[in-house]
Amino acid sequence: MNLKNVLNHWALGLALIFLISACGRYAMEEQNGGLAYDRVTALPEWYDPAAIDTLSVVSWNVEHFVDEYDNPYIDNSRENNPPANMSERRELLVKALRDLDADVVVFQEFESDSYLQMLAETEFPELGYRVFAALESPDWYMNVVMMSRVPMGLFHSYAHINTPIIGQVDDEGRPESQAFTNNRMWTAELLVNPEYSLTITGLHLKAGRGERNASWRIGQIDLLREHLESITAHNPDENMLVLGDLNTTPDSPEFSRLLGDQKPIFFDPLQGTGQFSHPSDSLFWRIDHILPNRRMEPEMVPGSIQVIEPLDREQMIRISDHMPIIARFVTTDE
Repeated sequence: MNLKNVLNHWALGLALIFLISACGRYAMEEQNGGLAYDRVTALPEWYDPAAIDTLSVVSWNVEHFVDEYDNPYIDNSRENNPPANMSERRELLVKALRDLDADVVVFQEFESDSYLQMLAETEFPELGYRVFAALESPDWYMNVVMMSRVPMGLFHSYAHINTPIIGQVDDEGRPESQAFTNNRMWTAELLVNPEYSLTITGLHLKAGRGERNASWRIGQIDLLREHLESITAHNPDENMLVLGDLNTTPDSPEFSRLLGDQKPIFFDPLQGTGQFSHPSDSLFWRIDHILPNRRMEPEMVPGSIQVIEPLDREQMIRISDHMPIIARFVTTDE
C-alpha cells in the first residue's frame, strides 16, 4: 500500500472515530421500540443530558396573561388595552416561577411563546429555559405555551383539524363541528436523556357548562385519544403526560373519557385528595390536571403531584384565578 492510500485510510479511521464519539455524546439512542433519535436528531450543545435526574413539570392557567403591546391582527379589548395591573401580575409571576424552579412549565391563557421567551431572557435567565413552543391562534390571544430546559423532539399540532360537537346540529340540521379551540391542544416530545424521553400534551379544553360545551370537549378528547393511542400502538412503553386546564372535574363524563372508559391509559394521582385549583379566591373544585399514563407511574416521585402555592394566597389571587399544579418524575426506566 503506497503512502497516499495509508494516509487516506488513516483519515477515514479518524473520521469514523469522531462520528461514533459525536453520536455517543449528542444523539438520542433508540429506546423501547421508539424513534431512532441517533439517526435523525442531535442534542443541542447547550444541553447536558446528565443534568436532570428528576424532571419537574408545572401546569398553570395564568388568566389572560398579555404583554403591553397591541397585536394588530387580533381585535380584543383586553389584548388591545391590557389591564393596568399587568405589570404587578408580571412581577409576581416572575417571583413565583423562581420559587417553583421547574424544568418544564406549560401555561394556559398566555399570549405567545415570543413573549414568554422575552420574559425568560430578561427576568429570570438564571433558570436556564432554552425551548419555547406554542401553536398560536391567528385570531385569539389566549394560547397554550411551554418553556423548557429540556430539548424538544417532534411537535404535533391539532389546530387545523375539525372535531365534531357530539350530538349537536346547526340551524339547518347538519352535524356541528369546530376547529376554533383546537389550537389550544398540542403534543410534544421531550428528550431528557438517552434513556428517557416522554410525550407531553398541553391542553386548554373548551370552557363552559351545559351539554353543548361538554360535547365540544368530548370531540377534542376523542381526537387526542385517537392520536395518543396510535403512539402507544407503535411504542407500548411510551411515557405520556397530559396536563392543563381541562375545564372539567374528575367526576365528569369528559374526564372519564380522557382517562379511558374501556381502555384506560391515564390516571389521576390527585383522585380523592380533596385538592382544588380554581378559583383561587375561593377554591372549590379542580379543573386543572396533570395526568401520567400508567407507564410513568413507577417514575413518579410519591406525593409530588399537587396543587401548589409558591407565594402567599393574596399574591396568588392577584396573579391568576387558577393555582398551578406540579409533578416530579425520576428520569430513568430502571
